[in-house]
Amino acid sequence: HYELLIGGVVIPLIATLGINNKVNFMEKYGTGAPNSTGAYELDYSLANDFNHAWREMHVASDVFCAANIVLPDRKGRVLSVGGWSFESTQGVRFYTPDGSPGVNGTNDWEEHWDQIHLQQGRWYPGAMVMANGSILIVGGEEGSNGAPVPSLEVLPKPEGGPTYLTMDWLLRTDPNNLYPFLYVLPGKGIFIIYFNEARILDEKTFETIKTFPIIPGAVTGPAGRVYPLEGSSMILPQHAPYTDPVEILTCGGSAFGLALDNCVSIEPEGAGEWIIERMPSKRVMTITTALPDGTYMIMGGAKAGVAGFGLANTPNLQAIMYDPSKPRHQRFSILGETSVARMYHSEAILLHDGRVLVTGSDPQDQLNPQEYRMEVYVPPYLTDGRVQPSYTIVERDWVFEGTYNIQVTLPQGPISQMRVSLVGASSTTHGATYGQRTFFPAFSCNGNSCQVTAPPGPYICPPGWYMLFILDGPTPSHSQWVRIGGDIGNLGSWPNTGGFVLPGMGGIEQ
Repeated sequence: HYELLIGGVVIPLIATLGINNKVNFMEKYGTGAPNSTGAYELDYSLANDFNHAWREMHVASDVFCAANIVLPDRKGRVLSVGGWSFESTQGVRFYTPDGSPGVNGTNDWEEHWDQIHLQQGRWYPGAMVMANGSILIVGGEEGSNGAPVPSLEVLPKPEGGPTYLTMDWLLRTDPNNLYPFLYVLPGKGIFIIYFNEARILDEKTFETIKTFPIIPGAVTGPAGRVYPLEGSSMILPQHAPYTDPVEILTCGGSAFGLALDNCVSIEPEGAGEWIIERMPSKRVMTITTALPDGTYMIMGGAKAGVAGFGLANTPNLQAIMYDPSKPRHQRFSILGETSVARMYHSEAILLHDGRVLVTGSDPQDQLNPQEYRMEVYVPPYLTDGRVQPSYTIVERDWVFEGTYNIQVTLPQGPISQMRVSLVGASSTTHGATYGQRTFFPAFSCNGNSCQVTAPPGPYICPPGWYMLFILDGPTPSHSQWVRIGGDIGNLGSWPNTGGFVLPGMGGIEQ
């Protein structure tokens, strides 16, 4: 069921859960109050204390339709790239989460355009941490409904002159390919969904290795899955020993005004064919989040239109769940309704306590409000009267294939029914959740002492920060953060231009 969490001070378009277990929000200039600073942090542990729950932050340029990701450096910095116009479209911004629940932080966003900026201005770009620990930035437009920027670039920038690469498939599909969905594949390629197409890129040359059939959507004609024909996409859980092909799920979207009533899934390194599953209702501007039990909550959006200001109507107030452990075509269940429309610029993000934070809505349509209220959805696993389990952990900086001890407390038990999951640190905007990944790693227990084995490498598990949950039957614990794979891209020493407070290299406890 939905619950009101707190009144807001921001109408966010980007939401990121930091490794300090606080949520960082970004807002485009002119969306909210005239004195908005464009960035705020919510300490949801203080939700009953409005004045202390919110912390004002600051950005130096307009972050309207930037892209954010959580970096694998030792401090879990949040990186924001791109923006709305002029210098902001080349913006490269960093925030180092600090403080903890109930303890105020003091760090703010850092941005120095004269020291570091993108090679090309980008409005609505995609972003992804690659297997080698560097950052891939994809596509976008010049800003303010400008010309396409049909190229890729890598951060930190390789040495030499211009190193961005132009892609004819991005140019051909503009403007219907923005905020593309991006995934590292176990076979060392990069899977990308854009407009109604998908392909695998070579991770080094970025040449196309494989293309796929057009993504089905509507019988009436072409339909898109990314902004502005906006659906949402998730990689389904990966289970030890990680021998099954990964599967990508994409739900909702629009056939140029006709909201879609289906999800499609594909195994890019398996059969490579799209499978359609019917949703209970139509949905464009879909917001989706991964849950620690391996299911997915699908919420928000509208039943008609496309993404944008005043371009959609009939809010979809019904939450639904997708459970990939059930037989195909039997995976949806209908959950609770809200009275709060979540239209354009809405977000859903998993919190460390297992609830889902639901925020935003910036429709500018004279029908639905500009939405400051923050809700949480309490999933079924927290409403059946069971007590959440808990665990203690000492080592939180994991190497691939390493084994790590946790001491578990299961109020219900037995331990034979326990599971362990890892959910990637992510940032969400416009249906894209960059960094999302879910694992069920191998583990063994002797009494209440359990050994968890980290996933085997950066193609299975891209280096980064992950929320570690244990599940007592269906019920998840609160998570704790672990870093897997270290900072193999040496991002902790970047940018070395001066003007930034850098995490440095080394372990997370140093």
